[in-house]
Amino acid sequence: MKPKIVIIEDEQDLLELLEYQLSKEYEVIGFLHTKRVKDFIDEEGTDLLIVDRNLPGVEGSEFVQQLKEEGYDIPVIFLTAKDSESDIEEGFEKGADDYITKPFNINELKLRIKAILRRTKPEIKEKLIFKDIEIYPQKSEVYIAGKRVNLTNLEFRLLLEFIKNRCHVLSRDYLLEHVWGDMKQERSVNVAIKRLKEKIDPNREKNYIESIRGVGYKLC
Repeated sequence: MKPKIVIIEDEQDLLELLEYQLSKEYEVIGFLHTKRVKDFIDEEGTDLLIVDRNLPGVEGSEFVQQLKEEGYDIPVIFLTAKDSESDIEEGFEKGADDYITKPFNINELKLRIKAILRRTKPEIKEKLIFKDIEIYPQKSEVYIAGKRVNLTNLEFRLLLEFIKNRCHVLSRDYLLEHVWGDMKQERSVNVAIKRLKEKIDPNREKNYIESIRGVGYKLC
């Protein structure tokens, strides 16, 4: 399944060029303004946002800042003519993962997209390693200290989500949204994490997953 990229660019010709250039490797959806973007993300999701800052209505970095403040954890590349040092600093402060100024080189943009997706979509990798945990996303296999651990599908997705977000606190709402999806049952988060901890740390020696009272959980 191709990673999904949303592009917000108000210049029609440039938007069409970007869609054409990136569509061979990615699923690309373009918007000329921000009005329907949030609804689309809620319904379809996305792996990356490419955002112009000079947009009609809401300025691009303001829109991204709003998303971040509302809890949307989506990597963002600003692709914009705003190229002063203060503009670039402001862009990163408001949520940019990368910042590219116009005019730009399309091959450089492609390389930067790949670099961000390697960091933010580790499930596309063949193997992920955290301490003595090895996880193989494509095969749904987990090894701890070289020994295979049998997890349910839910437990595997839960562990994968923790490893993708290592050392970040994940709230119950976040886990329900990203692991359970449409089958949301809040009490099941505590139960699933308890069972996962029992399987990956039966002797309670390693304490991979820490409970942060009143906030959520983190693996660190």
